Amino acid sequence: MLVNGVKNMNLKLANRKTAWFATAATLLSAVLLTNLLLSSPEERTGLTSRVLLTDTAPNDAAPAQSEPVPPIMQQPSSSGTVHPQLSKRIVEYHINVEYNPENETLLGQQTMTWKNPGSQPVQELYMHLYPNAFASEKTTFMKESGGKLRGDEAKKGSFGEMELRSIKTGEEIDLSSTMQYVQPDDGNPDDRTLLKVTLPKPVAAGGAVTLHTNFAVKLPQAFARMGVTKDYVMAGQWFPKLAVYEPSGTRGRQAEGWNLHQYHGNSEFYADFGIFDVRIKVPSNYIVAATGFQTKNPIEGNGTKTYQYYADDVHDFAWAASPHFKTYEEPYSAPNLPGVKIKLYLDPKHEPYKARYMIAAKKALSRYSQWYGAYPYSTLSIVVPPEEANGTGGMEYPTLITAWGASEGPPDLELERVVVHEIGHQFWYGLVASNEFEEAWLDEGFTSYTEDKLMELEYGAKPNLPVEASYITSPADLKKNAWAYRDHSEYADNVYTRAKLVLKEIENRVGLNTMDRVMKTYFQKWKFKHPGTRDFQTVLEDVTKSKWNEFFDQYVYGNSMSDYAVDRIHVNQTEKSGQLLYESSILIRKLGGTAPAVPIHFHFSDGSTIEKTWDGQGEQIEYKLTNQTPVNWVSVDPKHSLVLENRHINNYMKAEIDSRWQIRWTLSVVKVLETLFESVAW
Repeated sequence: MLVNGVKNMNLKLANRKTAWFATAATLLSAVLLTNLLLSSPEERTGLTSRVLLTDTAPNDAAPAQSEPVPPIMQQPSSSGTVHPQLSKRIVEYHINVEYNPENETLLGQQTMTWKNPGSQPVQELYMHLYPNAFASEKTTFMKESGGKLRGDEAKKGSFGEMELRSIKTGEEIDLSSTMQYVQPDDGNPDDRTLLKVTLPKPVAAGGAVTLHTNFAVKLPQAFARMGVTKDYVMAGQWFPKLAVYEPSGTRGRQAEGWNLHQYHGNSEFYADFGIFDVRIKVPSNYIVAATGFQTKNPIEGNGTKTYQYYADDVHDFAWAASPHFKTYEEPYSAPNLPGVKIKLYLDPKHEPYKARYMIAAKKALSRYSQWYGAYPYSTLSIVVPPEEANGTGGMEYPTLITAWGASEGPPDLELERVVVHEIGHQFWYGLVASNEFEEAWLDEGFTSYTEDKLMELEYGAKPNLPVEASYITSPADLKKNAWAYRDHSEYADNVYTRAKLVLKEIENRVGLNTMDRVMKTYFQKWKFKHPGTRDFQTVLEDVTKSKWNEFFDQYVYGNSMSDYAVDRIHVNQTEKSGQLLYESSILIRKLGGTAPAVPIHFHFSDGSTIEKTWDGQGEQIEYKLTNQTPVNWVSVDPKHSLVLENRHINNYMKAEIDSRWQIRWTLSVVKVLETLFESVAW
């Protein structure tokens, strides 16, 4: 997801420019689902989400049906080729849902199966009921966010909620009396986003349990990734979703158990991989975009239309619907991408820009598949919501992304950037699937780093890293829980921008080719496996054959930024052998984290210069230079090679200036303006 100031400054992009203008202004002033609930496996169709370009889009003919097979087994494609199971498929969902536009509600019936991945019996299941985040102003999400997210504000008096109307076992045992809302993070009794259910008997290790639920969702007005605006609906995090049970060893976990968190103002999501078989009933004039692919043409009757979607080896399912979508699709393949059908669902205002969306998607899928590994699904859908529903824009779901709301007038490069960013999430969020509650940087930071690389290569939009670094005024541990950051700004600055800069600094130290190997190795080793920060560090050390403990302790597990300052310049006049000389003493201090090579530029009054490099160790270093002219100014890192240096204001000092104006300048006025205008080109 792009954020405020990052998906604000880095990311959920609409707000990025504002953040950079504010940053530059500060510097300047310093200067100056299929067949749901069928009775037997034999009644289910055997389909796979990796069928090469054979899925059914809104106007396609229905694909040939393969022989029925039980779910959670290898699924044959229409060509008869058996594709291997890519994930452990811990969960399986079969859902019927109907949208009623008159009261803006979803009515659903769900059958879900959970397989115990641990080594111990489990008798309690936990489910996320995310729509309850919008039930009142007292929920944890609303209190922490203040009813605002990424520049979007909740509509006054608009609330949403989920009611779990029934829950039974496969043997029809009613579990309603065992339901209990829990609040492990803050104890807020008004928060109902996490539900515990006690089973009649434990699920043995490797065993499975099936539950049947009926639920209803009242959708809020479009805000914070989901909701309704007029006749547009975005259903994200809309069904009762099982929490993740982590076996020992997962992300360094010592003892197995549930990973349990409420829905917070900053956090996004974490779920297990599995199978989704979903039927979506909407008014007959609506067009639906959804995760996965259609298994047959929509079924019409009584003024409604029912779409059937299937996806496997994914950990979430989202859909959007509107009677106004302008739809386009194209098959696409590349050397590292066997084949994918790209589908556009455009608000009419952005129909003229369909080629730009399509080209950006192709560039992103091709490059990311080349750099990290092939995109394994047969479809990718891009939803462009109406302008009034921008709160649902700039978001990622498996095989489906949303762009920014379609505003009037020709869009700038942010159109491409949001597509590139959200498709990057298909890899780091969709396939690697890190825990966004606890280690958001592994998704947001990695996606931002990837986005920058592609935008520069394909669109010439080079990021202004010195300005971005200067924006980090409150650096914090990247492994903090998402809600533990002071506010949304600190969260975004760190898990998007600072995290990206950490990866860029690693690239600078090891070289681009080695960094590419690190990122690809990490992706290939950990896709579908929920890795943690230590897992990435291990891959980095294995590829580079060196230890990175000091770096990670300072910049990942710690809150450091680099900060090297010119602390003092003393010039003494002396005479040797009748020649007038100047002895210049310059003190450079380290005020932050360590950098292995700190370039220092010494400028003399006659225009001559000397370049030196400090290894950055220790707290300070003093240089003594003897020359026929005095040092008149000194600059640390004049070319801004230290990516994590965020206090450029103390990098520069003049030897002699009027005491009334004795101030450090990080950049000249011209340089600040130059930096400002370059940053706008993102």
